[in-house]
Amino acid sequence: MNKGTAIDLGLNEAYNDLFSTQEDRDNAQRSYVTDLPAAEISDFPNHPFKVRMDQSMVELADSVKQYGVLVPSLVRPMPDGSYQMVSGHRRKRAAELAGLPTVPCIIRELTDDEAIIVMVDSNLQREQILPSEKAVAYKMKLEAMKRQGMRTDLTFGPLGQKSAINTRDTLATEVPDSSRQIQRYIRLTNLIPELLDMVDNSVLKEAGKLQMALRPAVELSYLPEAEQTALLEVMEGEIRTPSHAQAIKMRSFSEHGKLNPDVILSIMQEEKPNQ
Repeated sequence: MNKGTAIDLGLNEAYNDLFSTQEDRDNAQRSYVTDLPAAEISDFPNHPFKVRMDQSMVELADSVKQYGVLVPSLVRPMPDGSYQMVSGHRRKRAAELAGLPTVPCIIRELTDDEAIIVMVDSNLQREQILPSEKAVAYKMKLEAMKRQGMRTDLTFGPLGQKSAINTRDTLATEVPDSSRQIQRYIRLTNLIPELLDMVDNSVLKEAGKLQMALRPAVELSYLPEAEQTALLEVMEGEIRTPSHAQAIKMRSFSEHGKLNPDVILSIMQEEKPNQ
């Protein structure tokens, strides 16, 4: 290397340092790229984004088999010497299907809350996200943001009740959904799995399975588990899901302690306006 080249490199490094943030420099110091066997990488605990064996996965596995994994996954080192996947579960699965011995990974030191936020943010970029995935992801990220010390001071709602809404408003500036819509999605985490699957099927549209829209599902999320189970039996018998108005009525009966299987059936058999 001649003297001119050395000077140029030094100037480039100084230029990069000048226009990079402290966060960029910190991340660069605690990150590096390497190839890891897939068996050494555990899945993120309670990962809300499903890795489905659909046509998209088949196409991704074919691409990986032909060209390799072009974008490294993000993992973090664990105390026992293993690694935990933060972003890249689908790429890891595609690499396994393609028979690749290793997966290219960015290894970065992350706290639990940092890992949750990065995991959610990276997966929200997917083309298709199911309501159940958004529900759990938004809930996980909000809880992580609160633990990190984001504003959670209490403000008064329309009924004079205090509610911690500032963190949700902050999240709404980072995602496509409004604060109100985020709240609706998080309510879905109170549904029993069978009802939540019906909400997901409003996106997947699998033949032979019931579909339920978001707004009636939110109303039904306020029913106790036993009442949701009773509703599920009626829905399967009637082969239909309740409208938004019917769901509101069921919630009202439930809040007054008057919702039972007979009442549910009576409400479900009411003629919907669009039928």
